Amino acid sequence: MRWTYTPLPAAEVEAMSHRTGVSRVLAELLLRAGHHEPAATASFLTPVLAGLGDPFLLRSLEAAATRLRRAIAGRESIVVLGDYDVDGVSSTALLVSVLRRFGLAPRFVVPRRSADGYGLSRSAIDRALEGGKPALFIALDCGTNSHDEVAYLAAQGIDVMVIDHHRSKDAALVQGLLINPHVEADETGADAAWRNLCTVGLVFKLAHGLVKQLRAEQHPVALALKLRDDLDLVALGTVADLVPLLGENRILARHGLRILQETRRPGLRALMSVAGVKPANGIHPVDISFRLGPRINASGRLADAALSVELLLSDDLKFCTETAAQLDAFNRERQEIERKITEEAERIIETQYADAPGIVLFSEDWHPGVVGIVAGRVTRKYHRPCVVLGNEGELAKGSGRSIDGLSLVEILAVCGGPLTSWGGHPMAVGVAIEKTRLEAFRAHFAETVRVQAGGDIAQRQLALAAWLEAEQVTEQLMTELEALHPFGQGNPEPVFGVSGVVFRQPPEVFKGQHFRFQVDNGRGRRLHGVAWKMADRVPPAGVPLDLAVQITWNHFNDRKLLQLELIDWREAEA
Repeated sequence: MRWTYTPLPAAEVEAMSHRTGVSRVLAELLLRAGHHEPAATASFLTPVLAGLGDPFLLRSLEAAATRLRRAIAGRESIVVLGDYDVDGVSSTALLVSVLRRFGLAPRFVVPRRSADGYGLSRSAIDRALEGGKPALFIALDCGTNSHDEVAYLAAQGIDVMVIDHHRSKDAALVQGLLINPHVEADETGADAAWRNLCTVGLVFKLAHGLVKQLRAEQHPVALALKLRDDLDLVALGTVADLVPLLGENRILARHGLRILQETRRPGLRALMSVAGVKPANGIHPVDISFRLGPRINASGRLADAALSVELLLSDDLKFCTETAAQLDAFNRERQEIERKITEEAERIIETQYADAPGIVLFSEDWHPGVVGIVAGRVTRKYHRPCVVLGNEGELAKGSGRSIDGLSLVEILAVCGGPLTSWGGHPMAVGVAIEKTRLEAFRAHFAETVRVQAGGDIAQRQLALAAWLEAEQVTEQLMTELEALHPFGQGNPEPVFGVSGVVFRQPPEVFKGQHFRFQVDNGRGRRLHGVAWKMADRVPPAGVPLDLAVQITWNHFNDRKLLQLELIDWREAEA
């Protein structure tokens, strides 16, 4: 791993520190993240809900809110179809919940991965219509390019609304109402604060627009409704979907994580319980990414994601407890399947594609419902964009994941010709391809990645945000860093270099994979640290070292302790 660090002019850092009243360390982090103007910097450090823009700036949103207003006035029947990932599940739960509060009884359906495939498929639509034809059909987190399916619904006299954030190579819908900030975006809105909202964020904007219209009419429910209380669902989908936590996403996620911490939804509290998430310690993006999200996803990968929607909507404590336990069991099953596929995928990469800049893997034996997770794992391990595909009849279907600086949307725009379908966003895509065209796609994908990367990407680079002395690692610094939360896509958690550290005692290996260590902070206090899955690289004691670390809180036995998480180490230069 090659460490990189570009010092910033000391005068600029000092000026930012003076201007904003923060430490020089935090000033350097803000400048490195591109925050130079005082007003923008203040908005970033203290994102407020009042900073959310007018929802009607989004194309077609005002028309969509007006259509929902008409449905409420006429007590019309509505069917909501949402995708089976966390964004789709949270979007469906949010929209159904809001419409119920206005007296409607929308039916909802989630595509079954094995029977319906991805998105707005005919089989999923037909299942959704089994309870009767609605006046309005709303597709969430899918449908941007579903021309035939929308036409099929329209031909039956059903109004169609699509709310989606996925990008694709195909032309956008011409029938129905489409809310997608990436479709026909004009240049003036290219950098709009709402451009990178995922679907649950778009549904929240639609709910905001609807409430604005109804409040203008003095609608009693709208006047009493507090949309802020629904931000727990918005944070859930926003963090899980790997969209940049900047602009309005940052506002929604920051406040949503706080609402999630105190959520009154029995289903979310039951899910936190089985996942080992303790709200009293605060809710962080990692809790969604690695604990709550995988359990919600597991039902869609192995069974029916409608179960997760029902969990989020239910007030029945017994049902929520039993369903959360069921999702936990699905997740354990998913983990075992994923572990076996990951091991096999790593063997294939190391024996066949060790030098490939971009990797495409496929096996007839792989479950298409978990290959996205495998793609994420091998992408991180080998630091290359990877597409992992499983068996789906005549097709190979699966997911791709990328690394910072390489957009899968741009890559597939060049080499996606052989694909039957694809869609997604820069860091994650879903794809399908006829098995006979796999080899052509594999070669074209690798070459496109090589050209767009412009060099050797197999050597992972670790960008340091700042260099610190051990004595600078304090609770006060950690408190300052919390102003940068939430960390995630587009706002990565900073990695610090700590120079000239000497371990007075050998690190302690535990569970055969990890090790603990202690560092003297130069003020007579010890800093505790942990290195996850680095037991094969335990540094020596008594030798000056440079550490690359992240600084976290460790909650243990009702105590809150500062902790270093080791990312990498090297012997200090003399």
